[in-house]
Amino acid sequence: MNGADLLRVIAVFAVLYSHISFYLIDDIGGGWWVIDVVNTVLIEDAGLNLHLSFVGVSMFMLLTGLLITRSAMRHSRRDFMVARLARLVPALWFAVALAVILVKLGLNGMFSGQPGITNGEAVLSFFLGGFFLRPEVAVLGVTWTLVVQIVFYIYCVAMRGPLRTRPIVVPLVGAALCAVVIAYNLYLPQPYTIPFLTKVAGVLPTLFLGQIIYLGWAKLVGWRWVVVGVIAQIEVIRLSIDVHTFWMGDTYLWTLLVITGIVLILARYDGPITRWPVVHWIGTRSYAIYLIHTLVLYRIYATVEPHLGPSVAVLAFLAGTAALAEIMYRWIELPAARHISSTYARLRARSAA
Repeated sequence: MNGADLLRVIAVFAVLYSHISFYLIDDIGGGWWVIDVVNTVLIEDAGLNLHLSFVGVSMFMLLTGLLITRSAMRHSRRDFMVARLARLVPALWFAVALAVILVKLGLNGMFSGQPGITNGEAVLSFFLGGFFLRPEVAVLGVTWTLVVQIVFYIYCVAMRGPLRTRPIVVPLVGAALCAVVIAYNLYLPQPYTIPFLTKVAGVLPTLFLGQIIYLGWAKLVGWRWVVVGVIAQIEVIRLSIDVHTFWMGDTYLWTLLVITGIVLILARYDGPITRWPVVHWIGTRSYAIYLIHTLVLYRIYATVEPHLGPSVAVLAFLAGTAALAEIMYRWIELPAARHISSTYARLRARSAA
């Protein structure tokens, strides 16, 4: 997958643009010439989601399904989960801690509308538990996507046997389970439902689409089963749209189709651009950028824009995000993952001796 970093770069910029556009248009009623261009070319003409919402998220999810499926098949359940959590958790905890501190100091607001966060809710946020409260408590809103990814990891681990012997069963059963979850939250009395799970069940099919693409490329399933698997995921997504899981309506399905096409074209692309240092830099730091950018966007923009205008304010935001992402990647994400992995390897070797 030589084009994986290039796809991460596209996804990163789509996510950054989406949050900038939401903030400028919906929150403060402002504008920016880049938003005008994007609205004309990609939204009005190409029919993608307003604000390019879910464009970056969908691309990240498809990549996760593509890249993680092979790892889940090749490694033991324990090795797989340790490797995944070693890479995700340290950076997540740092970002959540920073978000809690900023809220406690009154510098940032909550992403779920509350005026502040209690100590109990703060602790729960380190384990992504705030999304399951009613109402939701989100001190760092973007981390909801990690819930979806972790559910996918756990599901792949639980289904490792079929994934190695009858792999197409995994996304098909996954689609059925997602439909059941959506129906459960739709038809049961509200006190017994968990609304956030509908969102998880509505997004998981995107990861299963990535998984199906991998199974097809690896020739582990025939094209007829690929078609069946894709149709199953599309039907779950249509169900999610019908119950208003996604506010974008029918444009969501079209956007996902376009993003899937881009992933199919670029995932195995091996042109010169894939070897550009900036592509590698953004690709390897995409997780840190994703976690940290909303914590600095609004404060930097509000500080710079009145003096230097929106374009310079956006550039200042991008520079601040890049600097913090580099610190986070070099001093937290990478060393923590290496330390956890090496410690786990030593423990495993000691237990085997």
